[in-house]
This record gives sequence, structure tokens and C-alpha cells, in this order.
Amino acid sequence: MSSGGSDGNGPQIAVLGAGILGVSTAVQLLRGGASVTLVTDAHPASGASGRSLSWLNSGGGYPPEYHRLRLAGMDRYRTLLAENPDLDWLRFDGGVYWDGGALADRCEAQRDRGYDARLVPASGVAGVAPGLDPAALPAEVLFNPGEGWVSLPHLIRHLLAEFALLGGTLVTAAGPASVIVEGGAAVGLRTESGEVHPADAVLVAAGAGTPALLDGLGVQLQDGSDLAMLVVTEPKAHSLRAVLNTPRVSVRPHPGSRLAMDSTWYLDQITPNDDGGWSVDPQVVLDLVDEASALLAGHPRLVAQSWRIGLKPVPGDGRPVLGELTGMPGCYVAFTHSGATLGLIAGELLAREILSGRRHPMLGPFRPERMACYAPVRAGQAGFFGQL
Repeated sequence: MSSGGSDGNGPQIAVLGAGILGVSTAVQLLRGGASVTLVTDAHPASGASGRSLSWLNSGGGYPPEYHRLRLAGMDRYRTLLAENPDLDWLRFDGGVYWDGGALADRCEAQRDRGYDARLVPASGVAGVAPGLDPAALPAEVLFNPGEGWVSLPHLIRHLLAEFALLGGTLVTAAGPASVIVEGGAAVGLRTESGEVHPADAVLVAAGAGTPALLDGLGVQLQDGSDLAMLVVTEPKAHSLRAVLNTPRVSVRPHPGSRLAMDSTWYLDQITPNDDGGWSVDPQVVLDLVDEASALLAGHPRLVAQSWRIGLKPVPGDGRPVLGELTGMPGCYVAFTHSGATLGLIAGELLAREILSGRRHPMLGPFRPERMACYAPVRAGQAGFFGQL
């Protein structure tokens, strides 16, 4: 199903994938004067963006260039919030963290980078991060006041409203789509039904499906994608504001007095279905919700309203893959586990590259050529359709 349209005189760009990276880049392209067709196999946020905890942070031991990019990503969210202070799906109320390890070392490493970090005794947590039960916490936790969270489905809807106003074309329920290659360059997209969308450049932002799609083009990209499950509760009064990251559960507020949570301890209990989906014993969901309740003030009785399971996109070396394929001009890639934190900045920088032809220096360390291998594309291989 298609909606929208564009009469612009700028370049025609086709974007595959309506998660945060695809939608963010599409909007930036429209702002820059391009005509944009955004194609998704199902509907916006139906993939990893719809099941992400979306913790906005750069507290891990990231290489300096990755840390700078993440900080720029957080900055763009703060700008969005400053322009829309009443948003209930984007907040910067800090992050509380412990992992059973050496918190003092993590805190010191963060401070060495100028990242705001504080060790707080359990008895003092209420003063910086209300809504937790001090008795359920370790003796000391790490508090990062500059961290936040976003609900990506809400953000995507926000961006798509601008996308429509700017004249973008949205194609939903397209099924598996493929990149059309002519003379070794990307020149458009073809949907499962055979509908063709010619383009001067193509962005592949298909989440965990990106490596398989590129493989059909003769491009092998190292893939470390793994399972994830996000649980959202029914509405329940609570006073949690910060993002909470612990060994057994990670929790954040969610619009509508809900909570969103995930973890990793149950991943080996998720099983594949014959239809390509995934299942988990409902008791696992109940146990996860109970883990969250045990940490909250008053131990509210939480009830899971929904849970979504699927693959989270993770490049083989853990770092983002952003930019044009050197072996296939006109074909750009956005593939990263940091889709939430990088969602706005990656879209901005990729759109600038696509429109200007100038490589942005901040994306230099994350280009596909560091890990992409090219092989000849055979006639009939998925993703290769010869002439338009």
C-alpha cells in the first residue's frame, strides 16, 4: 500500500526499512530537497525498533570515535526534547546501573572521558532516581544523570508526520524487497509484487535482515544479530523515571504509566515457530515482570500487556555499519545495534552524504568496507534484477 507523493526536483532516493534509521534518514533527505520513497515489508516500527529498550547512553567502554558519535546522537535527542518539552516518550532522567562487577572502575573510566558518573549508596538513590526500593539494591549503584530513553515507535510516528507533510511516499506491506542493480550500481528497489521504485541512490536499513539482503547482492557482511524480547506492562502507577539496568532486568518508563523491560537470561528459552516467528513460555514473561517489581518502591503488581520477540541487528564486530558500499555505487547501508542512540544523528549524517556526495568524517570508522566482502552476483540471485 502506498501513500503520499513528492513533486520535488531533487534526487530520487529509495529507502528500504521503516525502522528508526530508515525513517530518520528519509526525513532528513526530504528536508534536503530530495524526493523520497520509503518502503517497508510490513509497517513502520514492525521490526527491531518496535522491541527496543532504547536506552540513550554512551556509558560502555566504546572506542573514542564511537563514543563521540553516540554523544552526538544523545545531543540530537536533547534538541528534539527542548523543542518539544511535553513529550512523554522521550526523557533524560538519568540511568541507574549495576552488574555485580567493579562499579568503581566503570565510574572512573567514564569520568576520564568527561561522562557524568556518580557512585550512589542505596540509601541515597531516592534523591537522584525515585521509584526504587533501596532494600532491593546493592550497597552502591552507578548513576549517570545525562542518560535517557525513547520509545522508538512513538518517535517514528512523530517523524512520519513530517515525512508526509514534506511529500514523501510511504510504501507499506511490500513484503521482501530487493535492490535493483544496473551496471554495478544501485538504481532502485523492487517489491515482492514486482513494483519498481527507480532511484538515484538506495539506502538499505532493513535491521537484522540487512546482511541477508546484501548477500543477495554479492556482498557478505559479518553478522552477529541475536534474539531480543521486549515486554511492556499494563498501566500501573509508579514513580520510576530513570532507566534501570541490572543483571536480571533492564526497565524504563513507557508512555501511558507503563513500563518496558528486557534482559538476556531467558534467550535460550525462546524457540522458533514454523511461520518464522518466535515463542517463549509465558512463565518467562511473568518471571521477568516479577524481577522488575521486586526492584520498585512498593513492589507494585505488574502485569505484562505485550511482549515482542525478534532479532536485534548486531554487526559482526559490534560497531555500526554506516555509509556507501564501495563496490556498489549508490547503495548505502545503515546497520547497527545502536539504532536508538544513533537514530537521529545517523539519519542526519547519512542524508548529508547521499545528497552532497561528500563523506562525513564522523562516519569514517564505521564504513562498510572494513568488513564487507564482495562476490560476483549470479543471474537470478535475489536482489539482482539487471535493467529497470
